[in-house]
Amino acid sequence: MCGRFVQASAPTLLAEHFHVDELIVDATLEPHYNVAPRAEVLTIVDRDHTRSLGRMRWGLVPFWAETSAIGDHMINARAETLLEKAAFRSAFERRRCIVPVDGFYEWQATPGPKKQPMYIHSRDNAPLALAGLWESWRDQEAPGAPWLRTCSVITTNANSMMQPVHDRMPVILEEADWDEWLDREVTKVGTVVPMLGPPADDRLVMHPVSTRVNSARHDDATLIEREDPLTLFP
Repeated sequence: MCGRFVQASAPTLLAEHFHVDELIVDATLEPHYNVAPRAEVLTIVDRDHTRSLGRMRWGLVPFWAETSAIGDHMINARAETLLEKAAFRSAFERRRCIVPVDGFYEWQATPGPKKQPMYIHSRDNAPLALAGLWESWRDQEAPGAPWLRTCSVITTNANSMMQPVHDRMPVILEEADWDEWLDREVTKVGTVVPMLGPPADDRLVMHPVSTRVNSARHDDATLIEREDPLTLFP
């Protein structure tokens, strides 16, 4: 599962790192250290062979949905069933995206009733390319309603580094796969399915952080700082 992540890098830095051609967000966009479902998140898509960095709402709303409320249940898409689920099949074939993040959070069970939040990020602190899907939806009952663009993060089985914390983790794309993943003309999804496995065990590192991250109201750089778990639980 992937239910919270960090998008703190400046859009200009992300544009350089991900070889973006078109920046369609404010270059001075504020950093966010506790991105939660329904938030407007940065995404990278291919628009007529132009790589663009823009924003979408997190929580995919299928084009056929009657209301946008379904998006609350679509923040993640399981890699193993993408072609089986009507909500994701079309997007997987033609509307793949990258969700650039600095890292993500997961919660580890403890002997007590509380869970220990962990921050997971690249070993070299470079931005990560989470594999995503996107859709456009418009309320058919409201003539002239604006289009709503939404996205979902694809998850896969956890690697051995993540297994002590959770049995799922987001799919992380390597740079060599970005072009093909984003190419909307690659409709033979068999060519991108091999990208959907877990990363190498040494690709990521993690450390415990404060339980302040449990509330989406908290959104500051201290959330990703290491905190001794022994100080969190009596």
